[in-house]
Amino acid sequence: MLNMKGARGGGANRNAHSKARMSPYPQSTVERSHVPDEKVSWRVEWHEYKPVEYTAAAILAGPANPAGRTGLGGQGLLGRWGPNHAADPIITRWKRDNHGNKVSHPVSGKDILQFVAIKRKDCGEWAIPGGMVDPGEKISATLKREFGEEAMNSLEHLMVYKGYVDDPRNTDNAWMETEAVNYHDETGETMDNLTLEAGDDAGKVKWVEISDKLKLYASHSQFIELVAKNRGAHWSEDGDQGYHG
Repeated sequence: MLNMKGARGGGANRNAHSKARMSPYPQSTVERSHVPDEKVSWRVEWHEYKPVEYTAAAILAGPANPAGRTGLGGQGLLGRWGPNHAADPIITRWKRDNHGNKVSHPVSGKDILQFVAIKRKDCGEWAIPGGMVDPGEKISATLKREFGEEAMNSLEHLMVYKGYVDDPRNTDNAWMETEAVNYHDETGETMDNLTLEAGDDAGKVKWVEISDKLKLYASHSQFIELVAKNRGAHWSEDGDQGYHG
């Protein structure tokens, strides 16, 4: 059994990060900012602390945005270098009248789909209520965490899209990838009994009619269009000409 007393004793701060504070940084000529023993801990206030920023060129070259240059390097707002994975559950039902009959569009003649949309607090745009996938977590677990396991298991599901997302947070070295899954309530019985509540990142949540008039966050309009196509629902007054399949 390892003896951890030395690590917790009074001399811990003297030896803490002794190797981690050595200069130059390995395989470089970069000198670290000097950090005295008494200011190693994050619990000690040090407003003047401005560490040297350094990322090896080989590391930057590794996580290179697969879609090309963005004009911004680094991680931006994203939590990890390279792909940052999300799950976008697209919850849909048919629009129905007061008698429970499906409502069709007067021009296209196709039935109208509705989906659950949230209004993002960060930018004010309407979006699919997705969530980030925690490291080691399966996409399906994230979807169930967002909407509840019971509701997810009772609905038809269809993989709509998997891959790179054109997201405003993307940089040359960090970008969003997602799995967009359509969970469809054919009868309306499941979702009609579900109370919609906005999460911490959402200002409002509501059912929105699907059409090509929608202006949504990031690539969400494309995902919604794919759902409409796969369900044979209304999308454009010009018929199927609006599809980019």
